[in-house]
Amino acid sequence: MKALLKFFFGLFVVSGLVLSYFYLPAWISTRRKASRLRQWFTDPAAHPELAIAAGARCGDAPFLLPTDGYIGFGYGDSFRPGHSHQGLDIFGPTDLDATPVVAAFDGYLTRESTWKSAVIIRHPRDPLDPSRQVWTYYTHMADPNGESFILPDFPAGTRELFVPAGTLLGYQGNYSGDPNSPVGIHLHFSIVQSNGSGGYKNELEIANTLDPIPYLGLADVDGVWCCP
Repeated sequence: MKALLKFFFGLFVVSGLVLSYFYLPAWISTRRKASRLRQWFTDPAAHPELAIAAGARCGDAPFLLPTDGYIGFGYGDSFRPGHSHQGLDIFGPTDLDATPVVAAFDGYLTRESTWKSAVIIRHPRDPLDPSRQVWTYYTHMADPNGESFILPDFPAGTRELFVPAGTLLGYQGNYSGDPNSPVGIHLHFSIVQSNGSGGYKNELEIANTLDPIPYLGLADVDGVWCCP
C-alpha cells in the first residue's frame, strides 16, 4: 500500500513539474503583458515607450506599421489552453473611430460582401519570399453594433482594388460580432497564406498564417514589441 501511495505521489510531482515547465513561462508572460496593457489603457500618453506609429517603417523592414498603439498580444500568444494567437492585437490610444489603420504594403484590397469590420489585401510577391503571394488582414474596424469604420472608398463587395502602402483604410473599433460582448478598441493584424487557388486560407487557424514581426522589423525589448 505504501509503495502504491509513493508511486502516485511521485507521479503527481512529476506531472506538476512537467506542466510547470511547459505552461508556467507562458502564464507568466501573459500576466506581464496583461499588466502592461492595463498601464496602457489607464493612460496611453504616459507610456510612449509602448507605442508604435501608423505608417512608420522600422529600419529597412518591407512593411509599414499598420496603426498607432501598443501591441498587447503577439503572434503565438495563448489566451487559453490549446489556443495560439494568429496575429498582432494593436490597441490604440484613442476612442472608437479615431486611431488610423493603413495598408502595410502595396497590394490589391478585397472586402467581402458580409464583412463589417475587415478588409484583406493580396500581395502578389511576398517581400520575404518572392516565390509566393501572401495577404494582410485588418479587422475590428467597426463599433459593437457593426457600424463600420472602414472608409467609404472600400464598400462591402470591393474586390482587387489596388492600394499603395500607407493608404488610409479606416479606424480602429471594437466589433466582435456580438453587440453585448465588444472587444477592446484595437486592430487585429495578420498575414495569411494563399490557398493555392488564388484565394486565402482561413485566418482563424494559426497554421494558415505567418508571423508578422519579421515583416514589420519589430524587436522584443524587455517584453515590448517596438522598433529597434
